[in-house]
Amino acid sequence: MEFLLSIIALLYILLALLASGHALLNKRDPRAALSWIVICIIFPIIGSLFYFLFGINRVQTRARRLHRHSSLPQVANQTIGRSGNTPGDVTCREFKFPDRCQSVINVSNAVTQWPLTTGNTIEILYNGDQAYPEMLHAIRSATQSVYLTSYIFDNDEAGQEFIEALSDAQKQGVEVKVLVDGIGELGWMRRASTLLRKHNITVERFLPLTFRPPAFYVNLRNHRKILIIDGCIAFTGGMNISKRHIVHDGSHKGSVVDLHFRLAGPIVSQIENVFIQDWQFVTEEKLTPTPKNQLPAGNALCRTIVDGPNDNVDKLAIILIGAVSAAQQRIVIMTPYFLPSNELIAALQSASLRGVEVIILLPGKNDSRLVHWATRNLLWQLLQFNVRVYYQPGPFVHSKLFIVDDYYVLFGSANIDPRSLRLNFELVVETYDFSLVEQLSAHIAQKIELAEEVSLEVLENRPFLIRVRDALAWLWAPYL
Repeated sequence: MEFLLSIIALLYILLALLASGHALLNKRDPRAALSWIVICIIFPIIGSLFYFLFGINRVQTRARRLHRHSSLPQVANQTIGRSGNTPGDVTCREFKFPDRCQSVINVSNAVTQWPLTTGNTIEILYNGDQAYPEMLHAIRSATQSVYLTSYIFDNDEAGQEFIEALSDAQKQGVEVKVLVDGIGELGWMRRASTLLRKHNITVERFLPLTFRPPAFYVNLRNHRKILIIDGCIAFTGGMNISKRHIVHDGSHKGSVVDLHFRLAGPIVSQIENVFIQDWQFVTEEKLTPTPKNQLPAGNALCRTIVDGPNDNVDKLAIILIGAVSAAQQRIVIMTPYFLPSNELIAALQSASLRGVEVIILLPGKNDSRLVHWATRNLLWQLLQFNVRVYYQPGPFVHSKLFIVDDYYVLFGSANIDPRSLRLNFELVVETYDFSLVEQLSAHIAQKIELAEEVSLEVLENRPFLIRVRDALAWLWAPYL
């Protein structure tokens, strides 16, 4: 009996040491590492089992394995500078941009895999009312290929219209491939992927939910929204495929306000290659990129930035902090989920102290109460440094924008929260374009006119129980 107890005790110690040691050496977030270590020590068997199932990022290993066998070509069409350039290799003055944008370019050059491209055009599409007709028309006009990625693809009126357009394109001999997220599509009993297959459309699910260990991928989601037509036109932004994005006059209770963008020019090659890499990640099938024949379409300088749990470097987080540090006039952040890291909070505080106007627009009605509560618990750190925070009235505003001064915009699928910056596969487009900033600034000015500004006094005077609730929600911020 004593021998058996000794074996069990040795097993307890061994499991606790192995699991906690792995967490110590592999977790990038010290809070996450400490949490797993405590769990594994207090509950050696159950804690170690949970860590083995949920705590190990197997996506990173799988993605690296596929990357080693990948033969995807590098994008090099109409570029100004390449990743890894030394400072001074790109001169903003050649493109009539202020010298201060050079530091932002240098940061992005150092951490991204894509070069900055010139000769692009960008069209803003407001809500599904504008975006969906443009996207459907593009699908129906395709002659070679249609590649579509959506985190959510609802089986509603909007989703069925897309399925019909994709089916018609396939019948015309167009290569159609659709990638939906394995968790994002679970909102319907009859999934869109099932209907797509009934129309003989090639569709795959990104890391579908499975209970076969060790393949538990609940958190690691493909949050990208991409549509590429013939390798020449791309749509991306924050919009999923759902009738909720059909806003009309904004009176519908379940409406979701959002922005999407139509792009043309060499940037489309980069976005197409993101889809190709995601498709290879899921299927191990290598698609052939469209020949790089895009002609210059405009004056916007653009670069695709992809981020995800398969990266060693938090690229998007680094670029955000670099851009905030380079700001001289104004920073505007519009996001539905705002749970910034301590580093980004410090950068925003420093920018405000330097005299930069910092504006943050959040939804007054959020579809995640926990996120809304957690955000309110940290806003004091910004308000006390004269950062201006606004709550936009309903319906729920899902738009994601990051603007610096009068020349720089980041738009795409990423939010300012740990889920986007650490757990999700995201895509954003980095853009240097005075005209685009001017248009988006007018849009933001309209939103501010209707919004309610948050004051430090009101925040501090919340009832005690509300403050406790918000603080408890904030404790879960790394996992929201």
